Amino acid sequence: MAPALNLADIDLSLMAPELWMTLLSCIVISIDFLFPKFGKDKLAYLSLAGTSLICLQLIGFFASGKSGTLFSGMFVLDPLAIFFKIFVLIATLLIVLSSIDYINKAKYFRGEYYFLILFSALGMMFMSSANDFLSLYLSLEFSTFGFYVLVTYLRNDLRSSEAGIKFFILGVLTSSIIIYGISLVYGATGTIRFSELMNITPSLGAIIGLLFIFIGLGYKIGAVPFHAWIPDVYEGAPTPVTSFLSIAPKGAAFAITLRVILSTFSGMRSDWVWFMVGLAVLSMTYGNIVAIAQKNMKRLLAYSGIAQIGNILVGLAAGTKMGGDAILFYLLAYLFANVGAFAVVIIFSNLTDKDDIDDLAGLNRRSPFLAFSLLVFLLSLAGVPPLGGFIAKLYIFAAAINQNLIFLVIVGLLNIVISMYYYLVVVKKIYIAEPTDSSKIPISLPLRAVVYISLIGVFALGVFPKTFMDWSMAATEIFSNLALK
Repeated sequence: MAPALNLADIDLSLMAPELWMTLLSCIVISIDFLFPKFGKDKLAYLSLAGTSLICLQLIGFFASGKSGTLFSGMFVLDPLAIFFKIFVLIATLLIVLSSIDYINKAKYFRGEYYFLILFSALGMMFMSSANDFLSLYLSLEFSTFGFYVLVTYLRNDLRSSEAGIKFFILGVLTSSIIIYGISLVYGATGTIRFSELMNITPSLGAIIGLLFIFIGLGYKIGAVPFHAWIPDVYEGAPTPVTSFLSIAPKGAAFAITLRVILSTFSGMRSDWVWFMVGLAVLSMTYGNIVAIAQKNMKRLLAYSGIAQIGNILVGLAAGTKMGGDAILFYLLAYLFANVGAFAVVIIFSNLTDKDDIDDLAGLNRRSPFLAFSLLVFLLSLAGVPPLGGFIAKLYIFAAAINQNLIFLVIVGLLNIVISMYYYLVVVKKIYIAEPTDSSKIPISLPLRAVVYISLIGVFALGVFPKTFMDWSMAATEIFSNLALK
């Protein structure tokens, strides 16, 4: 007979950030329902204040070394989980700030927008602490529900409706693939706990099940050939939602992927390393080549994002703690550069309702600050020193070289050259082309704050990388027992 559950032995302080986020989400939606005249701006600032406090609590957790498990090991709090929760909350803060003007402009929006942002962030926080395949699957689906609504939030825009349908269909398909893979792993091993799976002997059923799980996670991170949803969804969704989709879910998915690959199945490295190498090569090459032909800035950033995921997969292919360190650092650099680039697009599209590359012509004459900011963000994405993207690429290629993946590094370097071309095409438009409208572009305080924070992040990661590298290395300490260091 199973022992009775003693609630006194459950340390709920381990999931206090999730509980506070749940309360904050309920407060936001309740205020919007009960006090419709409360004001959308106030709901945004309430969301910002609550999320900031939760982020500070997590920083305290990291500094104090707080850790533990709940619910028979299904939920884990460790440095890796805390890192990704902070990562998700930073992205959430920047997206809420980016959304204030956008929401005010769309008259039919209400406070449920901010509730859905917080609700999705809550799901991604649970993803970061998933410690078996059941909690992985449930948290993955939980985090996706909010995005199904957010992507289709422009209810009068056919592109948004189309994007939502595609996102939903592919989301359901991916969910089915992952749960089928989990069933195969369970059938072959008799367990779904990550800690127990570490000691299994590889079998055909486990390998096939693992392949299905990789395919599902490949969709969540947007790797080729599981990228089909990205360009259309990015183009059709509200631009702040696109910015959120471009970074937060991918970071949370990598939290799960790292825990599964580097911790649970590190002993099966020979079975999955070339799969990761193939995904990395395809994602980098396809993303960069197709980005050249794009005319829409959101689609260009979508394909650029696919290429960036390819770079991150280089670190995963290394299969070492150093590769894990590099992935975390790369995600930080990608966060600030990508959110910053989307913030510039949001500022411009809020004024003009346009987001094509040609519409950015002469941006420097209309707003030197925005032109310079977009230049910095694009150069960081390309990997130009002394910006964060350069250090991130250097670190991740060093991890690959350490494992003799020279071919993968050569492909990565060639793709940097390709990416420079289409990034510089945008730079040429904003600095050399003549503007069709010479009026100045106003920038609100929230969006100005997003751009400044992103600029600071990009420069800080490039000029003072050691602090962030130390943070990444501390977060991946759970991988210190890997056979390959």
